[in-house]
Amino acid sequence: MNPTNSNQSLLDGICRRGVLVSTSVRYWRGCKRLTPEDLGLDPARVSDRLILLGQKRLIPRDALQAFALIESRVQATVESSSFPFLGGIGRFVPNARLADITDKLEKLRDEFREATLDFVARYSSLREAAMIEWRDAAQNLNGSAERLIATIEQSFPPAGEIAKRFGFDTRLFQIAAPDSIRLEVVEGVEQLEVAENRRRISEDASRRLNSGIDEFIRESVASMRDETARLAQDVLTTINSSENGVHQRTLNRLTGFIDSFRTLNFAGDQQLEQTLERFRRDLLGRSAEDYRNNSGAMASLTDGLSRLRETAVQLARSDAREVVSRFGQMGARKLAAVG
Repeated sequence: MNPTNSNQSLLDGICRRGVLVSTSVRYWRGCKRLTPEDLGLDPARVSDRLILLGQKRLIPRDALQAFALIESRVQATVESSSFPFLGGIGRFVPNARLADITDKLEKLRDEFREATLDFVARYSSLREAAMIEWRDAAQNLNGSAERLIATIEQSFPPAGEIAKRFGFDTRLFQIAAPDSIRLEVVEGVEQLEVAENRRRISEDASRRLNSGIDEFIRESVASMRDETARLAQDVLTTINSSENGVHQRTLNRLTGFIDSFRTLNFAGDQQLEQTLERFRRDLLGRSAEDYRNNSGAMASLTDGLSRLRETAVQLARSDAREVVSRFGQMGARKLAAVG
C-alpha cells in the first residue's frame, strides 16, 4: 500500500470511529480593565510598583459562580471522553462515548439555561447593589471618584442586552478531507488559474490532514497507556499509605477505568486491552474485605498492579506502529468494499 492510500485508509478509519466535538460556554464575566485615566491619573506618572490596576470585578464573584462551575464541568466532561485532535482544532469522541457525552452536555445546557434566566432576572438588583459598593469604595479617591463611578456605570451592559452575553453551544463535525473545488463554467485564462489554485490548495489541505492522522492515533494510544501507568501507580501508593489496606472504592476505581478504556479504545490497542481484561479477571473478582483478610491475595494484588504499571510504561515507550497498521487495515477494507 502506497503512502497516499495508507493515509486515506487511516482517515477513513477515523471517520468511521468517531466525530469531532466543539463546545463553547459564553457568559458575561463581570469585569472591567481599569486604566490610569479611569482614576484621573496621568499614565506617564503612574508606577506599577505602587498602583495595581488591571482587571477588576464589577460584581461579586459568587454572582457568577454557577457559570464558572458549569464551564469547568463542561470542560471535564469533554476531556474525559475525547482526545485532542490535530493540535487542538477539536476533540475526537469515539462513537462508543458519543451518546454519553451528548447526554451529559445536554443536561449541562439545561443547567446553564436555568442559571442564565435566574441571573438575568436578578441583574438589575445586582447592578444597583454593586454600584452602591463602588461608590463607597470610590470615596477615598477624592477628585477621581466621579470619573471612576462613571466608568464603572458605563461598563455594565444595559439590562435589555445582558442575555445576549450568555450562550452554550455544542457542535459535532464529521472528519473529512476537503473535496476539490471546481468552477461550474471555466472561461478564459484567469478562471483557469483560479481553478488551478483552488485545486492545489485543496490537495495541500488534504495532505496536511492525512499526514497528521498517523501522529494523532499514536498520541491517543500513548496517552491511554500513560494514564493506565499513572492509575496503577496511584492505586499502589494509596494502598501502601493506608493503614487498613485496600478500600472498595479503590477497586471500583480500577473497574471503572477498565470499562472506560474499552469505550475510548477507538484505535484498537489490543495489547493494553487484553492486559487490562486479564487484570480484571484475575484480581478484581474479590472484594476489598477479602483482600484485607487474606495477606496472600493482597500480595497478589500489589504484584499485579506493579506488573500492570510496568507493562503500561513499556507500551507507552514503544512505537504504536502495529496499532496504527491494524487501524489502517480496517479503513483499507472499507475502501476496498466501496471500490
